[in-house]
Amino acid sequence: MTYKSYLFSLTLRVLGLLVALTLLAYGIAWLNTYAIIGGTFATVIAVYNLYQFVIKRFMEVDDFFESVKYRDFSRWFVETKGPQDIRELHKGFNLVNKTIKAIDSERQAQFVYLQKILEMVNIGIIAYNVESGDVLWTNDSFLKTLDFPSFKNISFIEKRRPKIYDELFDTYHSNTASVTLEMRQETLKVLISDTVFEMAEHSFKLIVLQNIEETLNRNESEAWKKLLSVMTHEIMNSIAPITSLAETLQKNIQSSLEQPQTSELELEDINAGLNSIKKRSEGLMKFAKTYRSLNKVTHVNKTKVKASNLFSSIEELLKPSLEDKNVTLIFELNDPILTFEIDAYLIEQVLINLILNAIDATNMVANPKIFVSANISHKGTGQIKVTDNGSGIPEEIMDSIFVPFFSTKKTGSGIGLSLCKQIMLLHGGKIQLQSMESKGTVVSLLF
Repeated sequence: MTYKSYLFSLTLRVLGLLVALTLLAYGIAWLNTYAIIGGTFATVIAVYNLYQFVIKRFMEVDDFFESVKYRDFSRWFVETKGPQDIRELHKGFNLVNKTIKAIDSERQAQFVYLQKILEMVNIGIIAYNVESGDVLWTNDSFLKTLDFPSFKNISFIEKRRPKIYDELFDTYHSNTASVTLEMRQETLKVLISDTVFEMAEHSFKLIVLQNIEETLNRNESEAWKKLLSVMTHEIMNSIAPITSLAETLQKNIQSSLEQPQTSELELEDINAGLNSIKKRSEGLMKFAKTYRSLNKVTHVNKTKVKASNLFSSIEELLKPSLEDKNVTLIFELNDPILTFEIDAYLIEQVLINLILNAIDATNMVANPKIFVSANISHKGTGQIKVTDNGSGIPEEIMDSIFVPFFSTKKTGSGIGLSLCKQIMLLHGGKIQLQSMESKGTVVSLLF
């Protein structure tokens, strides 16, 4: 509609200019003084009117672009005065301003919403201009974690805490890194990750800082509580019968000393009692040694080991145990030169543990078989599998099978699988378990 109104008005003025020029040309051609004067006057008026008409619209558009340039979207253009095409043009300008204001308001609301969320999270965040060092945004958690007042440029930190500045702003952490920062009177353990991004022809760096000191302390405290609970339970289970038996033996000896004629001392009972105390004490010592084995493994010494050599060593170690149990142990290796980069001693310990568990799981099976295989998966991951056709693991305890001290065996310590998992984690790998009751179990070691 605006275009048609503008085109109609422009056409009238162009036609008026053509008529005036025609009249002027007629006067010149026929030497008609009145036609020349009238044509000249009409042409001047038509040109001026056409110029005013066009320049007026260009000025309106230029005025609108000027407000856009300076982002003055609050301006309101008059829609009730002036020519119809200009009114329509003003309506269009106002609609654009209104739309941009709505978009800007929505963006501001989203920004405030996001800012409030980032203020509430317990993770320090800062973004700054890489070239100038000017801080684009930071949250209170970042300032609180590092005990900084609010600052506008990272040079503030460079002057006051140069070591922290070097670690945070001069060092690039491609992956999340655990770093110890030296504060004024203490050290602070934090996780740092950062990334660089481009925005409006400027480079900005975003740093995320998480204080893990409190988390580590809390986790350590919880671990100690659980450990003390387990240790107390196990020790009390061993000490209670020892104490009770010791009291009984002491009463018998005391009675025999006080009344030797009526209370005869039975040496066999004393010997049996002392033997029980000895066994219980040895059991308590065994538990303590088993617990120590969880803390014993702290690092691995990796070397390139052929799977064939690893299997041969394990087969030799387990041969005496298998002869009495009538269990068939089969090692499967499609690639005789398959090599793993592992700590051979620790992985032998893991496999022996898993095979012994499989032997226990197949003791009620008519034809017990255990398969140990090694290969490279389709994803390029090295893996060793221990498969048995035993009784399987009940689904309700699958989630607890790797928990320290958890065991379904009467004589089990609950340490073996926990230790296996720890060894695999130290190798940068993992251990997976698949099992069905009455059908068997598959334990996979993934490197």
